[in-house]
Amino acid sequence: MNQAIEGVRWTIYDLEVLPENEWTRYEIIDGELFMTRSPHRRHQQVCGKIFRQLDVWSDASGLGETIVAPGLIFSEADSVIPDVVWVSQERLAQIEDETGHLTGAPELVVEVLSPGKQNELLDKEAKLKLYSVQGVQKYWIVDRFTKQVEVYRREKARLVLVATLLGDDEISSPLLPGFCCSISCFFPE
Repeated sequence: MNQAIEGVRWTIYDLEVLPENEWTRYEIIDGELFMTRSPHRRHQQVCGKIFRQLDVWSDASGLGETIVAPGLIFSEADSVIPDVVWVSQERLAQIEDETGHLTGAPELVVEVLSPGKQNELLDKEAKLKLYSVQGVQKYWIVDRFTKQVEVYRREKARLVLVATLLGDDEISSPLLPGFCCSISCFFPE
């Protein structure tokens, strides 16, 4: 749910005074506040399966870390909580602050769509633009309802849709050398 009020620009400091509730997520994009409830169990299952695939590869390669629902604080007016990210060891050392938040773009961001047009627009438009501007290299938008993955890649300083994967299609990337799995591994039976 979007809680924009005409003329009001929210900042990360405003979040400190909002009620704490483990069932509510607050995100700010370009000064606009977005509140969402804790995702559905199946949403969380998909996030877990994606995390598992990336994390097993990360452990084996030693190239980086896979993180579930990290806080990405790009600026006072841009703070989001993607579902899963992968960040190289080198990049992590540059962007992790003392509170464990990431203050710059990880190489890969994954968002799993929640139901509703507003949620879809948030991930496919607002967050796509934000991640593009911030320098994310790869962005996966995962649709648990249609069991497909949209793959965006950084080209000429912006994220561009390069593939839509379905069924037994395999996902891989030069960004993640040696990582390859069928996207069917992302979805519970």
